[in-house]
Amino acid sequence: MNNDKISEVGINIAEKATVIWNVADMLRGPFKPHEYGLVILPMTVVKRQVCV
Repeated sequence: MNNDKISEVGINIAEKATVIWNVADMLRGPFKPHEYGLVILPMTVVKRQVCV
């Protein structure tokens, strides 16, 4: 019975991880990994200016 609980927890964590990765993929959009810096840096600067 203990192994059943461990299996259920593992499945639950795997489902949550899948949801998180799917959301991350949607947020990344059409950008390739080598293009992330071209997007992240300007957005960080804009966010900092808005906060100031």
